[in-house]
Amino acid sequence: MGILEGKRILVAGVTMDSSIGFATAKFAQEQGATVLISNFGRALGITRRIAKRLPTEPPVLELDVTDDSHLAALPEAIREHVDGLDGVVHSIAYGNPETLLGGKFLEGPWDDVATAMRVSAYSLMSLANACRPLMASGGSVVGLTFDATVAWPAYDWMGVAKAGLESCARYLARDLGPEGIRVNLVSAGPLRTLAAKAIPGFTELEDMWTTRAPLGWDNADQEPTARAVCALLSDLFPATTGEIVHVDGGFHAMGA
Repeated sequence: MGILEGKRILVAGVTMDSSIGFATAKFAQEQGATVLISNFGRALGITRRIAKRLPTEPPVLELDVTDDSHLAALPEAIREHVDGLDGVVHSIAYGNPETLLGGKFLEGPWDDVATAMRVSAYSLMSLANACRPLMASGGSVVGLTFDATVAWPAYDWMGVAKAGLESCARYLARDLGPEGIRVNLVSAGPLRTLAAKAIPGFTELEDMWTTRAPLGWDNADQEPTARAVCALLSDLFPATTGEIVHVDGGFHAMGA
């Protein structure tokens, strides 16, 4: 029996089969979960196609986390498939690569910064709040971050957005804990996802891991990250919340 046997999980933000969200949905199914996935806009058609590559084709919901009407309709949309949720995965982030990434920190326009903060950080609260009515017996919310404790080459305003996400997770852990809902993040090393490919200078980040991660690092392997997410979704961490679990080959613990 898998660690997610009988669990009902929403993985929000699945686009390509190279994404962490897809790997999480796959491993969750393999561990016994009933999985729903979501996306929106032009990417929704891609998500519907790649959903067929999962072990069991899951329902695909349309969800734009910046659209209040989508968030309000989410509980009813989910209830068409399951009678509640035990876990939610926030695999959502966006920053305009032309204005916010690749050494453009000092020129980042506020409108684009505001969008990045809303999509990448504020949406964790929006999504968790929208799913609360479905988690009456408690559950687990897990988001994905990239270590925001330091300034990275090329990452610029997305680093600021991730810092906001990490702080948001702590406040959510405080406010949702009395309802039995845990909120944690997984901080992955650099992975060759669609989002990463859009970051100018991303290879500079990847190169650092080659020599400094004591366990080594495979930037094409999303499964270790997916496994950590699913562990946090399971009942194996009943008293853990407000935490950031690093899945980066040990890079974060090393000095120069």
